[in-house]
Amino acid sequence: MLTLKLIDKDGNLVEKRSHEKETYLGFKDRVYSPGEKIIVEIDKPNQFVWVQVDEAIEPSLVYFKETTWEFPIITDDELRRAYCSNLFREGKHYIRAFLPSTTETSAYRNLARNAHDQKEDTGVYPHAFANVETRNESTFFARNAIDGIIANESHGSYPYQSWGINQQADAQITIDFGRKIRTDKIALVLRGDYPHDSYWTQVTLAFDDGTKHLLKTEDKMDRQYFEFPEKVTQTVTLKELIKHDDESPFPALTEFEVYGHEAK
Repeated sequence: MLTLKLIDKDGNLVEKRSHEKETYLGFKDRVYSPGEKIIVEIDKPNQFVWVQVDEAIEPSLVYFKETTWEFPIITDDELRRAYCSNLFREGKHYIRAFLPSTTETSAYRNLARNAHDQKEDTGVYPHAFANVETRNESTFFARNAIDGIIANESHGSYPYQSWGINQQADAQITIDFGRKIRTDKIALVLRGDYPHDSYWTQVTLAFDDGTKHLLKTEDKMDRQYFEFPEKVTQTVTLKELIKHDDESPFPALTEFEVYGHEAK
C-alpha cells in the first residue's frame, strides 16, 4: 500500500490518498507555506518506489529502507536556487508515488540518479554526501551531483548547480545506495565554466571494501566514462582529487553517474 500525505506546519493533515500500486495528490488552488511537508508511506521497508513531489522535479526511482519518507516544501530562497524556479510555486500542484515494474528495477541503469535527494540522509536512496560543500550553499550541495542535470557551461543557480569543494584539498564525495549494488562503469561530468573553472586530471574511485581505481580525467564538457571489473558495493566514493596546474582554484563536479544492476 502506498500513501501520500500533505502535512501543514502544525502537523495537521491537509490531504491524504492511498492505493495499492499508485497514488497522487492534486490541488487546484493551494499556496504552500513554510513548514509544510510531503510524506510518502509504504507498508513494508526495503522496496523501490517512484516519487515525484512537484512537476518541476523529474520522477525518481528510489529505494526505501524504512516505511516513511518526508520531503519538506522548499520555500527558502537560498535552497530554491538549486531547483527550477517553478518548484512549489503556483497554486496548482500534482504529487505522485507509484510502484515500479520488475523490468525497471532489474534493468542496467544509472543507479545513482535521484533528483529528490536532500542534503541530509532521509532513509531513501541513493543519497550523496561530502566532507565539504562550498559555503554551505544549496547550489554546491553534494546532492546536485546525482540530480540528473548535466548543464555544466556555467556555475551557480539552476540549471548549473554542482558539487563545489571550496578549494579543499582533501574533498571527497560519496554515494550511498542503501543496499548492495553491482557496478562496472561510472560517468563523470566535470563543471566546465572555463576559464573560471579548473578541472581534475586524476581522481580515485573507492568502494566500501577499500578497493580503489585511479581514473585519468580531462577538461572535456561531455560525460567521461570509466569501466572496471564488476564490483558489489553499497557505496562509491570519489576522493584524492588532483587539480590541473592552472590559475583557477575552482574545479567542481556537475554529475556523478554509477551504472549497474541490483546485487540480488
